[in-house]
Amino acid sequence: MTDETPLKAHIVIDERESREYDKLLEAAGCSTERKTLSIADFVLSERLAAERKSRADFEASIIDGRLFEQAARLISAYPRVVMIIEGDRDDGRSNRVSRSALLGAYSSLVSDLGISIFFTKSPPATAELLAALARHDQLAKKVPMRVMSKPKSITLEQTQRSIVEALPGVGPQMARRLLSHFGTPARVFSSSVKQLQEVEGMGPKKAKLIYKVLDSLWEQKQE
Repeated sequence: MTDETPLKAHIVIDERESREYDKLLEAAGCSTERKTLSIADFVLSERLAAERKSRADFEASIIDGRLFEQAARLISAYPRVVMIIEGDRDDGRSNRVSRSALLGAYSSLVSDLGISIFFTKSPPATAELLAALARHDQLAKKVPMRVMSKPKSITLEQTQRSIVEALPGVGPQMARRLLSHFGTPARVFSSSVKQLQEVEGMGPKKAKLIYKVLDSLWEQKQE
């Protein structure tokens, strides 16, 4: 018989995540703490972080171009990144994005950025997955638990691409095409609708939206 307390994996949760995850992760045998994280929703070890999105939010982030901006920031800070897409697609709040667009986004995250994607149906299932990942890294692989204070260094090319990927409807592949065509991010941002449409795969609707975002007068809204 031994009186040793079993080791627990420790998970840091972003302050903006639902408090439900504290209870679920602790029930799964992990210890938790809350921090305001600039990157990621859950930190599972020094090298591994997870971003959680509901199905509806994942689709919205494709539409507004936010997905790949977030993904670029994640991989700039952590060697291993997991994206968890939670919920059923047929919940009545999603389905705004075509199947082909979804598959394209999944493919880009995996093949271009090296992000692992998991699908879960509920918060308990998400917590079960997070606990398993944290235990594997911290207890089996002996990877230390530390919240990274600053991103790892990234190249000029990666920085330029992430800037262009912030444009609406622009993913990694389109960002590369835009930069190859125009040469610099500054030239991308100063291009006309007609010039944007010279890039392969850039339709008039997307070109007009990008031009509108770049050329519209900024109006500060009361927050």
